[in-house]
Amino acid sequence: MAKRGTRPARADVSPERIREFSSADPVSGVPGPGRWLVFDYLPTALFSLKMSLATSSVGKSLLVPTPYAIKMSIVDAALRAGWGGDAGVLVGELAKTGLRIGVPERATVTHTIVKIRQEPKDKKQGPPYISAVAYREFVHYRGLLRWAFDMTSLSDEMTAAVINLAPAVNYIGKRGSFIQYVGVSRLAELTAEFTQPVRTDRLRVISRAHIATLDDFGPDADLDALNSYNNAPIKRDRHRKFVETVVPLGVVNVGPGFTEYCWAGSS
Repeated sequence: MAKRGTRPARADVSPERIREFSSADPVSGVPGPGRWLVFDYLPTALFSLKMSLATSSVGKSLLVPTPYAIKMSIVDAALRAGWGGDAGVLVGELAKTGLRIGVPERATVTHTIVKIRQEPKDKKQGPPYISAVAYREFVHYRGLLRWAFDMTSLSDEMTAAVINLAPAVNYIGKRGSFIQYVGVSRLAELTAEFTQPVRTDRLRVISRAHIATLDDFGPDADLDALNSYNNAPIKRDRHRKFVETVVPLGVVNVGPGFTEYCWAGSS
C-alpha cells in the first residue's frame, strides 16, 4: 500500500455542511434530524481496557472505550466481514471524524489480583514461563454504551459503510469484552452523558465527572501505521494522538475491592 502524504489540518465545518443534516430526511436510511450518528450497544460481559501507558502487570482500566479502540473495531469489522471497500480510505475518513462516547448509567470497577504466566527476566535458563501475580481491573456496566460519530466529516459513502459495519462489532477493549448491537439513530445535539474534550469552546459543566486521557487516530493515520503486523513506525500526534477528555462518570460508592461510578442523570 502506497504511503500517504501529510494531510492538511482539518478546517472548521462549514454552516452549509451542518445544515445538510438539519432536516428529517434519512441519511443512509437513518432518519433525522441531526449531524451525530449514534450507535447503541448493550454490554454483555465485563469491560477492560488499560491506559496506553500502563505496564503489563499493573494498570488501571479506563471506564469507557477510547475513540481509537472504537474506530479500530470498525476497521476490524470491515476486514472480517469481507467489506468490498478500501480499508485505507475508511481509516483516513475515520481519522478526521469526531467521536464522542455516551456512558452507561453506572459503572462498577472490581480491583482484582490474579495469577498469570509470564516470561522470566532471565530467558537463557529455566522454564519459558513462570507463575506470577498481576493487578487487573474489570468494569461492570448498567445501561447502554453509545458511540456518536460526527457525520459532517464523513463522506456519504463512508457514512453508509459505518452504518453497515457497526452491527458486526461484537466486542470492544480487551478481547472478551463482548457487546451487542442495539440500533442506530441521529441527534442534533449530544446530551450530558457524552464525553467531551477538555479543550473545547463549548465545554459543558458536569456535576459528576473525571478527566481521562483517551487515544484517537491522528491526522495522518493510515492502515500501514495502525497495522500491528506491519513494521511501519507509528508516531505520536501524527498517527495516534492523546486527548484529555471529560468522562461524565463520578464516584458514588467505594468498598473492599470495588469502586462504583455513575453519571449525574442516573437515579
